[in-house]
Amino acid sequence: MAGRPVRTDGKLRVSIHINNGYRYASSQPYTIDEKTGKKKYNRIHWGIVDDNLKFIPKSRYIYASMEERQALDFPNEWDLSEIDKLICLEEDSKEASIPTYNGEDMNRLYGHIWLMEQVALETGIRQDLETIFENKAIVDDIMTLAMYSYLSDLSYNRIARWQEIERYPSERELSPTDITRLTQSITEKHRMELLHLRSLRLEKNELCAVDTTTRSAYGSSLADIKWGRNKEGLPLEQTLEVVVYTLDSHMPVYYRTFPGNIPDSRCLDTILLDLEHAGFNEQKMVLITDRGFETIQNLKKYILKGQAMIMCTKVQQKHVLDKILRLGEFSTIPEGMQADKDLRVCYQQYDIGYDVEGSNNEIVEADRLKLNLYFDVTRRGEELFNLKVEIEEQRVQLEEFLTTQAVLDDDKTLRSAYNYFKIKYDCEDRTILSYELDEKKIAKAKRTSGFFAITTHKLDMSAIEVFQAYRLRDEQEKYFQQMKSQTDNSRQRNSSEDGKTGRLFILFVTLILSSHTRHIWRTTNLYNLFSSTLEVLDEMRSIRCIEHKGKERYITPFVADELSISEAFGFPVPEGCAPDSPRQSKSYRSKRSHKKTG
Repeated sequence: MAGRPVRTDGKLRVSIHINNGYRYASSQPYTIDEKTGKKKYNRIHWGIVDDNLKFIPKSRYIYASMEERQALDFPNEWDLSEIDKLICLEEDSKEASIPTYNGEDMNRLYGHIWLMEQVALETGIRQDLETIFENKAIVDDIMTLAMYSYLSDLSYNRIARWQEIERYPSERELSPTDITRLTQSITEKHRMELLHLRSLRLEKNELCAVDTTTRSAYGSSLADIKWGRNKEGLPLEQTLEVVVYTLDSHMPVYYRTFPGNIPDSRCLDTILLDLEHAGFNEQKMVLITDRGFETIQNLKKYILKGQAMIMCTKVQQKHVLDKILRLGEFSTIPEGMQADKDLRVCYQQYDIGYDVEGSNNEIVEADRLKLNLYFDVTRRGEELFNLKVEIEEQRVQLEEFLTTQAVLDDDKTLRSAYNYFKIKYDCEDRTILSYELDEKKIAKAKRTSGFFAITTHKLDMSAIEVFQAYRLRDEQEKYFQQMKSQTDNSRQRNSSEDGKTGRLFILFVTLILSSHTRHIWRTTNLYNLFSSTLEVLDEMRSIRCIEHKGKERYITPFVADELSISEAFGFPVPEGCAPDSPRQSKSYRSKRSHKKTG
């Protein structure tokens, strides 16, 4: 029997494929193997077909381009009315001039989502996603997932139910299968394109804090889940999450995941390479890092790349310790340091000459490399007290080991746990023989108590300006708190590598929305009206979007604090939703007071 003739019209035949009891509308395009010349078929499911031959589009069809859709050849006897509805919805969302709604009758909560939609436009994340995907359905689904995790504090498993109660951007019900397919379709290419578009929104010399946090995981299916230094103190494997957060525009601009056992200092090379590939110009960013990133090798990388930076430096570093020793002996405050009465610190700035050997044996000279040394009297008192307590606790434990002749841990653990003592032990049975104070190490700890240091490169900033800029990093800690609490992402919920890429992409979008929302709440009169950003969103929640088939969409009126929220964000109230007059606006204003909860 002769095979089916090859089609020459470029169309793909769609037929029913039954698998595990499901009836899929599928096509079978093929590619030709270059080595064998044989055809290799690939089955694609575009949706499902019910018993009445009605085709119901699923995510593969919805996310397809117009060219892909037009290439599909459906059987004449199939009912394609759902495609017509889909096209109608897409045209309805594109054409603002169309006043009517053509879906099922709905009456859903909308105010908090309306606010997030405006934030998405204000921050440019909506526009960036539309540039990347060129498919409104994909962007709507991503925005829906991003908003949902922030607004509901629930897992994606329950989103379909909440779509019936709250009007999210997506026009269709997002099933677990749809969510899995969406997250697995987001690739590294999409991530880099998004990072590039975010880089274009930076101003010159923006302060950008680089920091890490750990996310614990109950499973072990991902390659990056490893045992490491868990910052939550939990006995679980983890991943290491890196974020670059701009302290000027108050939102994240970069993210990446590392294995949970990699130290912060080993991440910097990859971060700098990523930022370069994504188009972040080193002239537009001033990177701020804590002591976890501080090594001589990382300092050399900053110099070779010409990267402006502010880096917290360990006082035990030789060049820092030399400056401290040159200050001489003192009882309360070192001589030769200036004092700032507002910040309550003493300070001194030093120019440092430093050359690095680059490629082709060329010598690169550091550009305005400075050491900023600080001394805090209060901090010195606390550190000296804690030092005394720690020495005594170590002595008590070592005395117990000597009395009971307990077996000691390995040498590395001993050096870490009893670092202020010199310990002698029997090498055969590892029982302690004697111990004594390490006077040299204790003297060094006492000498450096109260001091801290910050190194800068390519910056013309005074020591006090550097200190004030570094203190802004506290805002990034609030970012991590939002990630682990408000968005309910304290644990790794991914089971596949490709799904992880998409989940992190959506989480990044979520935290752009939440970071801007928190900044507006924190810096406007909303801080006096509401105890948190979630309370702001709860206030907006009661505004509804009413949609009846064949009628114009209707948004219920904004009243009381809802008007104050819109005003604080600078968003105009939707047409027809504002009070008739300023007096009416004032009369509706809420009189309740709010107690701060943090």
